[in-house]
Amino acid sequence: MNIKKITTLALAAVLGVSALTGCGTKKADEPKKDTSLAKVQEQGYFTLGLDADFAPMGFTQDDGQIVGFDIDLANAVAKKMGVNVEVKPIDWDAKAMELSTGKIDVIWNGFSISDERRQEVLFSNPYLSTKQSVIVKADSDIKTKADLAGKKIALQDGSTSEDAVKADAATYESIGDENISRFKENSQVLMEVDAGRADAAVIDEIFVRYYLQKENMLDKFVVLEEGFDEEDYGVGGRLGDYSLMEAINKALDECKADGTTSEISMKWFGEDLVK
Repeated sequence: MNIKKITTLALAAVLGVSALTGCGTKKADEPKKDTSLAKVQEQGYFTLGLDADFAPMGFTQDDGQIVGFDIDLANAVAKKMGVNVEVKPIDWDAKAMELSTGKIDVIWNGFSISDERRQEVLFSNPYLSTKQSVIVKADSDIKTKADLAGKKIALQDGSTSEDAVKADAATYESIGDENISRFKENSQVLMEVDAGRADAAVIDEIFVRYYLQKENMLDKFVVLEEGFDEEDYGVGGRLGDYSLMEAINKALDECKADGTTSEISMKWFGEDLVK
């Protein structure tokens, strides 16, 4: 075989491999098919991840049953979708990982929508609004956010309470990061203030008003009139799970239209707070 023929065959082989490689690359670049809704429909349920200490949204009763506004709403939505709900308590600090690894299908637990969280989570339409409030003991001399300067503050780690404080640059700088303590559960945050280890807490207003009333502590604490910016609650899903989130949004709209959400809100809050 002469040199020219060998070169021609070698070139043909290289081109053949390149063509195959090109085909393989094209397939790898193809978008992943969204089977999120089909998977939920096939298994007959979606798994809801929550911090089971966030009353009245989702929390554990003395008998061990997990109840709350979001649990009732999720069950109503699931019924509209023709599936059930599996409730799974998670480590709130690891919520994004629990979601991305498929251990849960949605985060549904007074989950505040933020631009930072949108980088990791696909949100539903907002269904409820709240704000981060400042809570102090009844005899405290703290009356406004300006009075927080240099004071010891408690808040929940991994929550939007910290985001809200940091977004208010003047307040955050006046407090000083070294004076902020972070805890796993909201109930721990209040205990820090009650014990005098913290001067104030920054905490979700819906949770704290419910908790103080339930625990007969309304006379021990004061919720300042001045809080942080209002924020919306939404259901959090995996990025790319559009079909599942569209079904959840549709079911939420149906629950609002037929009065289901209003009924659930009245049960837990005594008024209709649903957007």
